[in-house]
Parts: sequence; C-alpha cells; structure tokens
Amino acid sequence: MSGLAIVFVVIGLALIGWLAARMRAATFRKPGVARFTALPVHYGYFVAMCAAIPPLLFLAVWSLTSPALVTDAVIATPAAAALPSPGFERASILSEARALAAGRSHGVFHALSGRLAPAYAAAQARYDWIATAVALLLAFVGGGMAFTRVRPDFAARTQVERGVMLLLLAASLIAILTTIGIVASLLYESGRFFSIVPIGEFLFGTHWSPQVIDPRDPGASLGAVPLFWGTFFIGAVIAMAVAIPFGLMSAIYLTQYAHARTRRWMKPVLEMLAGVPTVVYGYFAALTVAPAVRELALAIGIDNASSESALAAGAVMGIMIIPFVSSMADDSIAAVPASMRDGSLAMGATSSETIRKVILPAALPGVVGGILLAVSRAIGETMIVVMAASGVATLTANPFASTTTVTKQIVDLLTGEAEFDSAKTLAAFALGLTLFVITLALNVVALTVVKRYREAYE
Repeated sequence: MSGLAIVFVVIGLALIGWLAARMRAATFRKPGVARFTALPVHYGYFVAMCAAIPPLLFLAVWSLTSPALVTDAVIATPAAAALPSPGFERASILSEARALAAGRSHGVFHALSGRLAPAYAAAQARYDWIATAVALLLAFVGGGMAFTRVRPDFAARTQVERGVMLLLLAASLIAILTTIGIVASLLYESGRFFSIVPIGEFLFGTHWSPQVIDPRDPGASLGAVPLFWGTFFIGAVIAMAVAIPFGLMSAIYLTQYAHARTRRWMKPVLEMLAGVPTVVYGYFAALTVAPAVRELALAIGIDNASSESALAAGAVMGIMIIPFVSSMADDSIAAVPASMRDGSLAMGATSSETIRKVILPAALPGVVGGILLAVSRAIGETMIVVMAASGVATLTANPFASTTTVTKQIVDLLTGEAEFDSAKTLAAFALGLTLFVITLALNVVALTVVKRYREAYE
C-alpha cells in the first residue's frame, strides 16, 4: 500500500473513532444526570487524535528512513555485487534502478540497473507492507485505548486542549528547527570552504573568477569584495534611490492628501505590485528597461554601455520594493497622533510645513525601520539580477556598467556539473552564510527601531 493510501486509511479510522466516541458520550448526557466536564464532541476529538497522530508521526519518520533501508536491502542482494565503489556512478545506477522499479522510467542507461530493479521492487513492497502493518496497528491500539477512556468522569476537553497546544508548539518548533538546520548546513559547508580558502582572502580579496582557480592558491580567484560591492550598489543604492522617494511620497499622499474614496482603491492597486512574481519583474527588466537604459547611455555619449547594467536591475528592483516602503511608511505616518497634526495647524503652519516639520520627524523611526527591512529584501533578490544584470564581478560605480551580486553568483556556482566538494561549489555556501549574516543584522536593527517607535506611541 502506498504512503498516500495509508494516510487516507488512517484518517478514515480516526473519523470512525470520532463518530463512535461521540455517539457513546452522547448516551451519558441524560436528563437529571450530573454535569459533565466535556461535550460529546470532545470525546470524539480525543479518540480521533489518539488514532491518527501516532501513525502519522510514524509515517513521517518512516518516509525519511525507508529509502535508506530499501537501498541497503538491495545492496545486500547478489546482483549488487557488480556495483562500482561508492561514488557518482554507483549512485546513478541505484537511482536508475529505483526509478525503473517505481515505474517512473521505461528505459535504462546502465544494464546493471535493469538487473537491480526487481530487487528494488521486492524490497520496496516488503517495507511498504511493514509500514502499513505498523501504522494500522498504532491506529487501532491508540484509538482503542482512547475509546476505553470514554467515561463520564474523564476530562476529555482538557486532554484535547493539551493535544492541540502540543500541535501548535510543534508547528512553531518546525520553523525554528528549519532555521537552525539551514544555519547548521551553511556553517558546516562554509567551514569546509574556509579550510581550503583563508577567510581573509575571501572577505577582502578584490578578484573574483571561480571559473579559473589555481589549486596552489585558490583564494587568489575567490575574493568576494566585487560581489559585496555589486550587491550593495544594486540593492542598497540604486534600488533604494527609486523605492524610497516614490514609496515615501505615495505614503504621504495616501495618508495626508488623498480623499478617502481615492485611498480605498489606490492603496490596494499599489500593493498589488508586491504580489507580482519576481520573474515577471525580471522579464520587464530584461526586455524593456535594460534596452532603454542602454539607449540612454548611448544618447549621452557612453559608447561601451552594456544591455546588462546595474541601473536596469536596480531600477526594477526599486519598483518592486515601492509597495513595501510605502506600506511601512503609511503605517508609521498613520500612527502619529492626530493631536500633533492638529496642534501644528492650529499654530498657523501650512499642511506641507506640518508634514515636513511635525509628522515626518515623528514617524521617522518607523520609516527608517521599514527602509532597512526593504534593503534586506533587496539584497536578497535573485531573479531580477539573474535576468537583467551580468555575471561579471567588477568594482565600479558606473550604473551603466555590468556588475553582479552575491545571489547571482550563488546561482551560477550551484548549477552545472562541478564537483560538490570543490572550492568553486563550496564558495556558494560561504557567500550564502555572509549574506545571511548581513540580512540578519539589518533585520535586527530594523526591528529594534520599529519596536522603539511603537513603544513611543502606544
């Protein structure tokens, strides 16, 4: 039985347990009988949870471990004696045999895969039946034991609330554990990279050319300063030069000047920009903005202007960030007490003077926090840079010149057929770790500023 079929059977058993427990609990509630601590539906939920959660947890763990068990069983067969030593070819043969046994492939590249496929099918079927038997046993035992506890004096509601609380806690821990796993993998792979390349040469080197690495001095070609500069130049300078003025002005208009009817339709339309997929922005940057930027450069006398420029990528990235800056600034300006605005107007100040000298200074901490969050999002953007900027790592302040970013280089390093333990591939993890630290620092600073702002006006 497949994993999905087992899940549906377990859910069906839980539903049966829910109905049976609810019906039995309903018989307890008779006129004149003392008040119970739970409703019949609570008994149903308790039995359903006991019948479903243990087998589903088992299946989740089993789905992670069973592929290795199946592969070990196949390797133990006589047909696997002809397998090559552990490596890429051995993994390719086993993967091909697994796909053939599962019916996902109709032809084989290695003849040995065809001989191993029956062993794979037999081992997979054996372990599927083991999973089915254990899951059904857990469902029957859990549901049965819970059903025997359905009595008038049993506090089913308390048990259900406790179970739901544990589920909520588990959902929260999943996000935390995922973050810890990502950081741990980055640290481990980055540690392997820095055992090959000195960290000083990586962080302060000015030459980035991973295509040509000298085995005697790999750090000479892996200096990441041009990438950091390109990321800062595109994401924090050009993009913010577009996003901050337009986002801030739109927030001022919507909160201070726009009619309520205009605000009702204009704000959602502006925020629709945030829902556009980044690949659409990439197409817009590559097909519309980049040629226009090149024509502009040629018109003002820059003969060597490239169609892949920092200005094209940064400008479109700034357009993408406008709703983010506008929304944060809108919330900050709207949170300024109306008494401050009214007091300024009562003193004879004009609307523009009130905005410049009262409202914006009061909302500045929130606006600055929003801008820092926008910067952290901009420097992590990948798709627009991949489609509109080049892969040339240069230290230049010319917006019409080609440059690249950290995210673009990570994509380039992890695509292709390079060895996974080479300095070239491991450099992607070092770049990812550096980018993670930078964005984390920006988020911490921004949240600190926003928190201080909220405390001032609560």
